[in-house]
Amino acid sequence: MTKILVLIVGLAIIGFILWWFFGNHEVASQTADIADNKQSVDVEVSGGYSPEVITLKKGVPATLNFTRKDASSCLDRVVFSDFGINQELPQNQKEAIDIDTSKPGEFQWACGMDMFHGKLIIK
Repeated sequence: MTKILVLIVGLAIIGFILWWFFGNHEVASQTADIADNKQSVDVEVSGGYSPEVITLKKGVPATLNFTRKDASSCLDRVVFSDFGINQELPQNQKEAIDIDTSKPGEFQWACGMDMFHGKLIIK
């Protein structure tokens, strides 16, 4: 009986791990609102990025406002390698980052340790 219980618990743990790492999880996404020929999106940094996917309109100046609420040192920077941006994110302060929207495409961003990611779509 004990062996069967251990087998069931082990399979449940393996299933959870597979779901956690390989499952299709919903991510928060947002399309920027345009006002006065500018677009901006607020991004909360708390155990990751929310929204995780941001859509911007090509050719319209854009600002992403990051507010880090997480005390983790992993999330104390945000890196947009395609734009040459490596910006410190002070805790509990809004940090504005201007994005060049002249080229369409999909661009990744990540924390300083490359553990948490987001995607920027310019179209």
